[in-house]
Amino acid sequence: MEEEAIIRKWEDLDIDVLVKIYQKIDIFDLTSGVAEICKTWHHAACDPMLWHTLDLSVMSSNYIRTPLEPYVYVDGPSDEKLTKILKISLNLSRGSIKTLIFNINLYVHDEQLTYTAERCPNLKRLVLPAWNRIKKTGICKAIKMWKDLESLTMPSIETPLYFMEEVSKNCKNFSELKIMGPCDIFLVNTLIRCVPNLKVLSLRCSVVYLDALILILDGLKKLNVLNISHCIIVDAPPPDATIKVVTKLDDSVLEKGSRLSEFLTCMDDECIMCQRTRADEGLLRWYRYEQGLWKQDEVKSLAV
Repeated sequence: MEEEAIIRKWEDLDIDVLVKIYQKIDIFDLTSGVAEICKTWHHAACDPMLWHTLDLSVMSSNYIRTPLEPYVYVDGPSDEKLTKILKISLNLSRGSIKTLIFNINLYVHDEQLTYTAERCPNLKRLVLPAWNRIKKTGICKAIKMWKDLESLTMPSIETPLYFMEEVSKNCKNFSELKIMGPCDIFLVNTLIRCVPNLKVLSLRCSVVYLDALILILDGLKKLNVLNISHCIIVDAPPPDATIKVVTKLDDSVLEKGSRLSEFLTCMDDECIMCQRTRADEGLLRWYRYEQGLWKQDEVKSLAV
């Protein structure tokens, strides 16, 4: 007599096996309802191993540019999709998220950002999206909740003082910063004042004023790594004079840079990224280029 086949139910699947399966799927599949199939699957979907990083770099908003603030219009379904994914992810993660990555073209609004901050109290690394729909009150409220923040990647900001002041007051272990926008003397003075213990700074693919670069090298005493690869270095002249683009760093700047553990530069006419920075006048329009190009950085800890 043949033995009867043993039939196992899906809910009897080993949790460790489920977690390994979940690690292979993307955020869309993980938040599509698999956690609601049964208690075992839900328990596996809450495993901290799945939620060390919440990577939303694969998401971007469906938007059109507008002439008035916030200069973009995001359609309703796009906003609703982001809100849904955030709510499900943050519910499943149970405060386990240490790294949060937004797409640079994901236009998050204040409520979405603060909702996320409230449910990610242990965040250590943040890659911010575009600022357009984030107001001063929203970002300051979020930063106050991220006491453990150590690393930040942010787009260009017109008034960095209030933002960096919040980082200074609330994020005592902050040590790593990437700014995807122009760097002038005001910005550097803000950094020296607010985050004097900064160890890593990347300004790649941006406009950097020469006096600001020198002040970085002289004023950020704890700095170990500086990345100015593919930047346009501008020597700011007196008023009404012609702006001078520096094509080669002089020996005095290089000598200052040699004191760092890493001083990363690239000003090569043959370099594609240098060419793109110049074509876009120091503020790269990332949507023009290969998908995900904005994620790159010569500093390994800042690459996405």
